[in-house]
Amino acid sequence: MKAIGYPAAGPISAKDALIELEVDAPKPGPKDLLVEVRGVSVNPVDVKLRANLQPHGAPRILGFDAAGIVREVGSETTRFRPGDEVFYAGDVSRPGTNAALHVVDERIVGRKPSSLGFAESAAMPLTTITAWEILFDGFGLKEGDGAGEALLVIGGAGGVGSILIQLAKRLTGLEVIATASRDDTRAWVERMGADHVVDHREPLDEEMKALGISPRWVASLTQTGSHFASIVELIAPRGHIALIDDPEALDVAPIKLKALTLTWEFMFARSMFQTDDMDAQHALLNRVADLLDDGTLLPTVNEHRGALSVASLRSAHELQESGKAIGKTVLDGFDG
Repeated sequence: MKAIGYPAAGPISAKDALIELEVDAPKPGPKDLLVEVRGVSVNPVDVKLRANLQPHGAPRILGFDAAGIVREVGSETTRFRPGDEVFYAGDVSRPGTNAALHVVDERIVGRKPSSLGFAESAAMPLTTITAWEILFDGFGLKEGDGAGEALLVIGGAGGVGSILIQLAKRLTGLEVIATASRDDTRAWVERMGADHVVDHREPLDEEMKALGISPRWVASLTQTGSHFASIVELIAPRGHIALIDDPEALDVAPIKLKALTLTWEFMFARSMFQTDDMDAQHALLNRVADLLDDGTLLPTVNEHRGALSVASLRSAHELQESGKAIGKTVLDGFDG
């Protein structure tokens, strides 16, 4: 089958940063689905792995988000049948979705939203799982919680921020402040539902002081190392910080005086470690499909780069690396 991989870690500008491959079609294990990939999206994890993680022995196929059609099911599957349309975020420890066919454990797969196309659906899983786990696992909120409290989302115009703002506004009572620094990103986070927008190029503690808000919850989705001192200053005592990025180092000692909680969110942990509650991602993706279909949530696609090819995938990686991506960038499956 056709796939796209990277033969060596390095910059996207390298001539062979991404190459087309012809590989054997994967075989589903007992709990797996074999999916014909009809849509994919690009996430920061794709470009981080391509830039920094050396493949072993053969080019590595990237891609985690996907939407497609089930073609075969494993002997122990119970949730899906051939012909079902599905979407999911994959498993960082297995080959990726930049391929014609892909195998995935059915416990991390949801039904595709019927109101969305394949590429539009593929924009949602990884970022939505991340945002959902921040709110309802990390912060420990329940739907309807949060009245009278505030959430600060640092990096509101990215993929995770775009859906986190929506989940917080639609499913909790939280007041949401999002950071954005350009006119287009400010307009985007306002469209996603943010109550207030502040500029993350300015000291965030001063920005929040000007608003007169001391949030109990802070989701730091980018540049945590640069903002951490401000976060500790601006957050309410006994507040909770969640982060998803990879700061080189954090001095966490200052959080003691406010009795703060710090959570690191990594949505691949359940699939990597085959946790007992791994199928929570199946359930939440089905719930999110319902919320997209009834119009409660908006799709977060902002760029569609055509069908999968080396050129189109390279352009999607370049956009993601530029720091100027808004929402999600998606591609269709391979032509033909």
